[in-house]
Order: sequence, then C-alpha cells, then structure tokens
Amino acid sequence: MKSIFVYLWFFIFLFFTTNQTKAQTLQYKNPLIENAFIADPFVLHYEGTYYLYGTTASNEGFKYWISNNLVDWQEKGFAFKKKEEGWGQKNFWAPEVIQYQDRFYMFYSAKGETVNGEGMRICVAVAAEPSGPFEEMHAPLFDYNFSCIDAHVFVDEGKPYLYYEKVGAVGKHWEGKGYLWGMIYGVPLAENLSGPIAEPTLCLYPSQDWEGINSMKARSNEGMTVFKRNGIYYMMYSGNHYADPNYGVGYATSDAPLGMWQKFPKNPILKNNLKKGISGPGHNSVLKIPNSKNWLIFYHSHANPDKPSANRVVNMDELTFDENGFINSIHSTKAKRVIKISSE
Repeated sequence: MKSIFVYLWFFIFLFFTTNQTKAQTLQYKNPLIENAFIADPFVLHYEGTYYLYGTTASNEGFKYWISNNLVDWQEKGFAFKKKEEGWGQKNFWAPEVIQYQDRFYMFYSAKGETVNGEGMRICVAVAAEPSGPFEEMHAPLFDYNFSCIDAHVFVDEGKPYLYYEKVGAVGKHWEGKGYLWGMIYGVPLAENLSGPIAEPTLCLYPSQDWEGINSMKARSNEGMTVFKRNGIYYMMYSGNHYADPNYGVGYATSDAPLGMWQKFPKNPILKNNLKKGISGPGHNSVLKIPNSKNWLIFYHSHANPDKPSANRVVNMDELTFDENGFINSIHSTKAKRVIKISSE
C-alpha cells in the first residue's frame, strides 16, 4: 500500500512540474498566423485572453483574432465595421485598442470627406468589450487641415496622450519625382478622450540614414508605440517606406511623455534579414506579459520578400533590455523559438 502512495505522489509531482514547465516557456514560430495578411499589429490582454487587431480589410473595417497563449490564434470576424452613415469610408489603417475608464476605445486612421475633399484623419470608436462591436465616437477626432495616420494612445499616471504621424508629399512621388514624408507628433488628450487639449508637439522626424532621408519613396517616421520602464519613456517607431525591404524599427527615449526625445544612435534595432526571408519588419506594438518580467514586440513583415507590397504577416519576438536600459537588437527569423517566462 505504501508503494502505491509513493507512485501516486510521484505522478502528481510529475504532472504539476511538467505543466509548470510548459507555463514558463513560450514556443512559437513566425509568422504567427499562416495565410493571413495582417499589417500594423496591436495586441491587447484582457481577462486571460489576448486580442490581436491590425490593418486587414482596409475598405471595410478591422478584423480581430484571439488567443489564450499568444501562439495559437483564432479569427473572430470584425471588431469594427464601417457604416454607410459613418464618416470613415475607406483606408481603415492601424487600429489600437485601450481599456480606459471601464470601456474600450479603438484609435485608428481612416479616409473621409473634409472641407478640402477626401483626407486621412484620426478617429475613435468605443465598445463595451474588446471584441466590439466598436461604434464611431469621434470621427474625426480633430481636423487641423492636414492628413494624419497611425494613432497611438499612452496613459501616464492617469493622463492620456495621443501620438500620430503627420503625412504629406513633395512632387510627383508616384512617378519617382518626389517622395512621401511623415513625422511624429504628440499631444495631451482630454480626460474623456474627446480631443486634444493643447498644441501638438513635434516628437520625431527622419534624421538617420536608415529612415530614408534621401529616399525618393518615403522619408518617414511612423507607427510609433510608447511605454514606460524604470522611469524611462520609450518611443519605438518605424522608418522608411512600408513597401521597402529596408523598412525597420528604431527607438528614442525621454524623461517626459512629450520629449525631448533622443534617438538611439545604433538604430535600427529591428531590420531585414533577406537571407532568412525577413523583409521590411516594422510598425510594431509592445506588450508586457501579465505577472511576468517579459516584454514582447509584435510587428509585420512582407509576406513575399521577393515582391515587397502591402501584403504583410504578423511576427512576435521577445523585447529585451541591457543593464543600462538600452533595448537589445531583435534578430527576426522564421525558425522556431522559445521564450522563457520569468515571474515578477
């Protein structure tokens, strides 16, 4: 009888040890979701479920996926779908969702009618659940008579800040006789997210070679995401043209939400690896795994590295820091990887 109890306790111990080991590792392979074109990925965690949003059906709205382990994802349909009476009618790009004051707010860019014809503007939709359905709340959120895309909201000590990319063009860029340009601005938002409450502040503009400062496609800083770690504010962003293999990710740091921002001199920290089939990695978001010390980066790359285009796929990797708080370079690959999860 004693030997039976010994064996029983051994199997109980083995069962819990094995499951604990599984819970402490994250095994995955990029791209995360096969046969799905998703750009500008953003991941939200809520009540044990991860929600993935991105640029998908750009003339209809935004689809979303869910997962309970960050590896296996299930498509669930539209979180937001345009309506005939809505302001935005096409070019639905780069959705991000935050939980704020017991509701969920989706910030995104879309094209609609302005006093000067069609234009891209930042919009906000609201829902009771992260799955939606999201309904237009402020569309557009503001109109300063210029096009803007890639909205990101960061809440610091209860105060919301909006970041976006102001965009424009020089010359006949579609004929190679000019270029697109973009620079990142930040502005504090009203507590109820109804709009900016101050003049926007210029945060970043193209200044490093990799960002395409001499490009005849795009000279751009875009796709920003802001987070705070150990008292330091980080702004990760993308540079160059989205369809260029050299599209990549850099970052800047500051001691305040609106700067002054100082770019990391060794940018980009995420760039292409054409030998391994990675082209144009960029427009990332960042997630800290709940109850852990681990940070993750989600980003897109070209679905076909030989023919870079708007067709992109979602990737995930670990975001790590050195002892001085600098972000370590991210080496993208399609090989299998394992992330060890460390408890806080």
